[in-house]
Amino acid sequence: MYYKSLTSKIICSLLVLFISGSTLSAQETTAEEATWIWYPGDFEVWLSNKMQVRRTEREAVFPPLWQYYSPYALVTFQTEVDIPEEDEVKIFSEGPFQLIVDGAQIHGQPKLITIPSGKHKISLKVYNQEVLPAIFIDGTYVNSNASWQVTNEDKLWIDEAGNAQQSGTPWVPVGSWNFNTPEEKPSEFRLATEPWNAKSTEKIEGGELVDFGKETFGYIQIHGLKGKGKLAMYYGESREEALDSAKCETLDHLSFDGKQAEIYTLEGSKAFRYVQVQADAGVKYDSISMLYEYLPLDYRGSFKSSDELLNQIWDVSAYTMHLTSREFFIDGIKRDRWVWSGDAYQSYLMNYYLFFDSPSVERTLLALRGKDPVTAHINTIMDYSLYWFVGIYDYYLYTGDTKFIQTFYPRMKSLMDFCLERRNDNGFLEPLEGDWVFIDWADGLPKTGETSFEQMLLARSLEAMAVSAEIAGQQDDFKKYQTLSEELKAKLFDVFWDEEQGVMKHQRVDGEMQDMVTRYANMFGIFFNYFDESQKQSVKDKVLLNDDILQITTPYMRFYELEALCAMGEQEFVLDEIRDYWGGMLDLGATSFWEKYDPNQSGEEHLEMYGRPYGKSLCHAWGASPIYLFGRYYLGVEPTAAGYETYTVKPNLGGLKWMEGKVPTPNGTVDLYCSTREINVKASEGEGTLIIESKSKPSTNVGEVKSLSKNKYQLTIKPNTQYSIKYKAL
Repeated sequence: MYYKSLTSKIICSLLVLFISGSTLSAQETTAEEATWIWYPGDFEVWLSNKMQVRRTEREAVFPPLWQYYSPYALVTFQTEVDIPEEDEVKIFSEGPFQLIVDGAQIHGQPKLITIPSGKHKISLKVYNQEVLPAIFIDGTYVNSNASWQVTNEDKLWIDEAGNAQQSGTPWVPVGSWNFNTPEEKPSEFRLATEPWNAKSTEKIEGGELVDFGKETFGYIQIHGLKGKGKLAMYYGESREEALDSAKCETLDHLSFDGKQAEIYTLEGSKAFRYVQVQADAGVKYDSISMLYEYLPLDYRGSFKSSDELLNQIWDVSAYTMHLTSREFFIDGIKRDRWVWSGDAYQSYLMNYYLFFDSPSVERTLLALRGKDPVTAHINTIMDYSLYWFVGIYDYYLYTGDTKFIQTFYPRMKSLMDFCLERRNDNGFLEPLEGDWVFIDWADGLPKTGETSFEQMLLARSLEAMAVSAEIAGQQDDFKKYQTLSEELKAKLFDVFWDEEQGVMKHQRVDGEMQDMVTRYANMFGIFFNYFDESQKQSVKDKVLLNDDILQITTPYMRFYELEALCAMGEQEFVLDEIRDYWGGMLDLGATSFWEKYDPNQSGEEHLEMYGRPYGKSLCHAWGASPIYLFGRYYLGVEPTAAGYETYTVKPNLGGLKWMEGKVPTPNGTVDLYCSTREINVKASEGEGTLIIESKSKPSTNVGEVKSLSKNKYQLTIKPNTQYSIKYKAL
């Protein structure tokens, strides 16, 4: 999260402009396999609608609290090809279509057509109101792939030259994912499953308690099911919840007529560790198992150290992250099972150090954004709209992908227009009717009026818009957003920075500054690099290390608090905090990390939240933040130019004897081992700069170690080269 400004030179060197209407040669056409394609963002909108309505509380549907959008029901796909010979092309479509080849309509709904050699223009207009319009075109030379274009404009017409024309909505690159056979229709997408057996069962009054050994997610299976009658399932992330049939949050009541299959799989997938089973005397079964449901992802990142507790924390963090990485990055697997922008933003960062799965980031960003017109903040939360912009900037920095920004820049701009229109006369955001200012779950945290935290997020969002506008080729917008961000930062410090106290104040209401200091804007100002060095040191001493300042009890904001301390070189202190906070959850038997942890609570208090005895999520995405902290601030790997064209490696043991791990990059990894005397590093791509703090000048087997300042040295890391450095830790 520590940002560095990308220079115009870097941006221009990576800018790949999409040129509409280009003709594909036969070589280019056959370079990509056929895949299902659709209007960009529509699959993600449709899938998120379908997924987020699955949340239930005691068998009642509990849908999201914000507006649903819909895919375009009618879209037009087009491509231009130049093929060396006749091509037989198979056509598959999700919805009826109109096919036009070289300006002439092909009658009927053909499943196979022959395209002669030479240059051709192909257009398909597809209708589907139930799911989303999509096509799969499969030929030797003519394939549906990322080179196609699409529009939602319904006024397509063919001019005398056979060219497809329209007014209004422009052609844009199609959307696609990994549906690479005709049978893998987007509308039939399912997560993967695999069978898991229970770890133990326990007879209880009237039934049994099944324990799967750890927090998990999937479909319950009943084996050897026979007879007629009723059977009830009571699920729990905790033993207490599963045994409390009157108050547990998820359950199933089933009725059988004797004709059911002996292996019966429940329809809805759920989160649980424990399941209480209660069956009528007329219903018999042999055992209970489950189909574990998951998104297949490779663990490309890793971390291991001389501290076994930290290793366990990393492992449980990775499992927590995987459980909450589903169709999208969601918040919790029991509650809410929704796509929240603030939660997702942290998941993006963890993802870059664990999976580096770019499609999951894209899907989540698109599901959150929805469609125009914008009538409310994302998730109805002011700060969550702003996290969305910052997430796009991070996505570009880590992946180097410009196509996403070029395609969806109009949606970025319309959302930013909405945010800017809601500023007050002072140029600040404050909540209007319908706005929710979240910041954090914290007792006694005021959120009315103008808060410094929201203005700081808006300033970063405007910087993200400036970078995105330049990538999209919108120079006027680039200048506009750059100016707005600079002006807002100046106002932010003029109004909220207290020079005498050396801190950022929290809130101004009706023009009157409130005498309150909180951690939020102060810690963000550190890793946003908005403070100078003296301001950072003042904030560190007077806010971050000050127990009198309102404490943070959620992993959500602990993430940022610990990041700010790491950015200030407090890695040893942070490791103690991680051992205490995340280790405290492990001491209480956590197998995944929670939505909130308060060490002052005890017993069943740890399960309570929102006024409900089991309202707290015991598997929450924001609880997995050690993944990011270990990769970014201990292994010390950070991209400094988009897509890891350049990057830094600043290992910091934080008091550990040794550590090792992998940090994924777009096409490889940075592999690192570090002890108090030796550093070994090898990277797959890009040019890295290894920063070493040592009592004397280090030696290396490859390259040249250069002095930066007293006890600080650097070494350039080239791809696919093993470096072994001897040094003396400070």
